[in-house]
Amino acid sequence: MSKVLIDACGWTAIIEGGLNVDLAMADVIGTFEPVLLNRVLKELEMIQEKTTSPLLIDLLKSRSELIDGPEEANHPDDQLVIVASQENWPVLTVDRKLKQRLV
Repeated sequence: MSKVLIDACGWTAIIEGGLNVDLAMADVIGTFEPVLLNRVLKELEMIQEKTTSPLLIDLLKSRSELIDGPEEANHPDDQLVIVASQENWPVLTVDRKLKQRLV
């Protein structure tokens, strides 16, 4: 089973689009284990405070491996790039700038 790092923008897009994340990802990588950085979780919680639409954060937390990002990086995107590079894990994101950094 592949591990996939979850970006706040990617998770928000999946939920707002009404997509089933398992089905959406099945065609691309098959079954997967979501990995959630603590900074990304905090980012999602801040987004949730500003919207009335539920982001299903509790569902994401219950299904994800929650990990600390590298201390040398403060921004969630920086942490995602470092962890993705170190672990060779894909990142679920719709953020164009982040995608460019990950390639």
